[in-house]
Amino acid sequence: MSGGVDSSVCAYLLKKQGYEVIGLFMQNWDTYLNNDIKGHLKLDAKGCNVQKDFETAKKVANKLGIKIYRTEFIDKYWSKVFKYLIKEYKVGRTPNPDVLCNKYIKFDEFINYAQTHFGCDYIAMGHYANVLKRNNSFYLAKSKDEDKDQTYFLCWLSSSQLSHVTFPIGNIIKNEVRKIAQNIGLQNWDKKDSTGICFIGERNFKDFLSNYLPYKKGAVIDIETNQTVGYHDGVAFFTYGQNKGLSLSGKTQRYFVCDKNLQNNILYVCGEKYKNKHLSTTKCEVIEFNWINGIPKLCNVSIRFRHRQKLIKGSFRIKNKSVIINYSKTLSVTPGQFAVLYQGKICLGGGIVDKLIK
Repeated sequence: MSGGVDSSVCAYLLKKQGYEVIGLFMQNWDTYLNNDIKGHLKLDAKGCNVQKDFETAKKVANKLGIKIYRTEFIDKYWSKVFKYLIKEYKVGRTPNPDVLCNKYIKFDEFINYAQTHFGCDYIAMGHYANVLKRNNSFYLAKSKDEDKDQTYFLCWLSSSQLSHVTFPIGNIIKNEVRKIAQNIGLQNWDKKDSTGICFIGERNFKDFLSNYLPYKKGAVIDIETNQTVGYHDGVAFFTYGQNKGLSLSGKTQRYFVCDKNLQNNILYVCGEKYKNKHLSTTKCEVIEFNWINGIPKLCNVSIRFRHRQKLIKGSFRIKNKSVIINYSKTLSVTPGQFAVLYQGKICLGGGIVDKLIK
């Protein structure tokens, strides 16, 4: 129970269905221990949000008549999730910590803790997703609310992990979840959805990263003219397709990040009319691919490179330990991102985009 409306309604629905339910609140980030100094959006936000969320979760638990406990995996989150994030940014890639957080923390450390300390048979999460059981295997399926669907972030789970999980709001749309919470008198029924980095929250991302990566000034070059059009504080702070935060005001055109040269610390940009030329791709190589239920026989798939991105038609083939994905022309596919594959409602799994093939 995070203090949010989704996990609160999960607890209510499970209790209503007759389950024996307890709440477990977890903290995975500490602003002081983790040197999280720069990047906070509000001066009063440092270290306060976790306690506020726990107080909300306690009030919900009290309202529902269930016990709530608290635990933390701060060290595990740092070693298994955050160190990877920093390592990827250092080499100019754009990682997704939420996928790792789900695999290693929520659906591993958290499950083990719940089983070991409380003898729980299942954990329930407020994700918009579903688990289907077919022939003794457990499949990850999209939620009813397509706009909120979170299977993208769950692509690195295994069938074994899914066997211990239930998603009570997987067949309910967000507005209905809020209505349920309001109708039963939960104070957090209209609480804003959490955003930003998993368990860290909203930050000015460049300033936040500068807590862990030093500024390194370099040139911003127009890839078409080879002219210097500005300067940056480090290529690690930018991602493909980015057009905000470039400090290129006064220019006659909008610029988009289209390439990086780490060795020479150069950030390449292109004007809007050259976006298709420099940012469109139709093929990429994906590594560390996790097939949730094994490799499917049919190679035609739908693909998502970003959460809430429209599904793209494509196909895949296996090449040694990598997966080569062909897809309809798409802008700003980025090394470090996850490529997640679907057939119908079933999420087949996902892996890390390693190379764009042009």
